[in-house]
Amino acid sequence: MSTPAPHALDPDGQPRLPPVAMDYARTVTDWAQAPLDASITATPDQTYGPHRLQRFDVFAPRGAQNAPVLVFWHGGGWTNGYRQWVRFMAPHVTALGMVLVAPSYRLAPAHPLPAALDDAMTLLACLQTELPAWGGSPRRVYLAGHSAGGHVAAMTALRRQAWRTHGVADDMVQGCLPISGIMDLHDPQPAPQSLEERVYTTVLRGLDPLQDAVHSPLYWTAGNRVPFDLSMGEHDSARVLRSNRRMLPLLQAQQATASLHVVAGLDHFHTHLQLRDPACPWYAQLARRVHAHTEPA
Repeated sequence: MSTPAPHALDPDGQPRLPPVAMDYARTVTDWAQAPLDASITATPDQTYGPHRLQRFDVFAPRGAQNAPVLVFWHGGGWTNGYRQWVRFMAPHVTALGMVLVAPSYRLAPAHPLPAALDDAMTLLACLQTELPAWGGSPRRVYLAGHSAGGHVAAMTALRRQAWRTHGVADDMVQGCLPISGIMDLHDPQPAPQSLEERVYTTVLRGLDPLQDAVHSPLYWTAGNRVPFDLSMGEHDSARVLRSNRRMLPLLQAQQATASLHVVAGLDHFHTHLQLRDPACPWYAQLARRVHAHTEPA
């Protein structure tokens, strides 16, 4: 495992995290060191592009064939994070009979949006041909992620025209389950030095501030055909709480089903940390979503 210490700058210049985020990063980094059971086939450091962050790890049940697939993007405010932060989920996802794909993606400020979103589409195009090698079905793919990763998952699910541009099949994505996703980047008066201000100074660096709407899932819900299961913590960030509550009725007005799950007592980071428990309700929710879909003959 070559994950840099979360308090250090890595070769991409990831900035120092706030203390609460640093504690989260240390925890998921430590959990990534745990050995995997022999029932799991791990295939790390696969490439989907020339940049060193255009990589993904695959965790599959040994002997899997035509299994459903979960693609889970890490969080980190679009400026930080490692795909290894997702590794601790592998035993629980594979226990559901699913293949887990954990990607990295290019980060701001070196690569402001839409780089992460372009990477997500490129990844799906790659997986469309590569998944059978790990026993995964390219027609049974589910998207998820935590925080900024939830934003990436939601934008990827909603931008159907971009699927066509990247050669992604219309029947590839069967559901989206973002956790504490940031569904609206807009803030009319972000406080100085706040995470909201960083969206404009770093994540959207070089773009007109009005581009915040273009890169917000909230504004892409019209015509959606991907089932959504949104989830967030009772004590999540104000931006997450507000944007998910606003997005739900917009999704429910479309063809696909949509739900919102608020987990009592949890804050922004513990909505992901709770997934270390195999009995976490999110896994049951994922299983229900997968079982609700019948693959075409």
